[in-house]
Amino acid sequence: MKGIQDYYPDHFGQCYGCGRLNEHGYQLKTVWDGNETLSRFTPAEFHTAIPGSVYGGLLASLIDCHGTGSAALALAREKGIVLKGYNAPRCVTGSLQVSYKKPTPIDSDLEIRGVIKEVKGKKVTVDIRLLSKGEVCVTGEVIAIQVPDDFGK
Repeated sequence: MKGIQDYYPDHFGQCYGCGRLNEHGYQLKTVWDGNETLSRFTPAEFHTAIPGSVYGGLLASLIDCHGTGSAALALAREKGIVLKGYNAPRCVTGSLQVSYKKPTPIDSDLEIRGVIKEVKGKKVTVDIRLLSKGEVCVTGEVIAIQVPDDFGK
């Protein structure tokens, strides 16, 4: 399955969280699932905080990366961009807010879901929840800002 990240130009493909060219990264793939965005991630045993639970910093990273991917999807939809080649809009984090609701079990696939709250010019606000075994463990909000295509070159 192709996510928005597969349509980022190569100079954006190095991101640890979502870069398709970073073999050591998370390789997140963010897609539309109805009116929500969806990414999935399977933690490894070395992502441990305390035995049985996922490290909170990783969870914050997943919220962050899902948020920027969700924002890129929203901007593409808003602007009528048909994704092909490497033409996806690209966003960076302007603000990240994370709330830990309960420990996140390390022995399950994680589902990260986003709801686009607002698209205002180059700024997109996304409400996010991270679930394990069907239960919400972490919530967050990402305000993402679209950057020019040559950003980071």
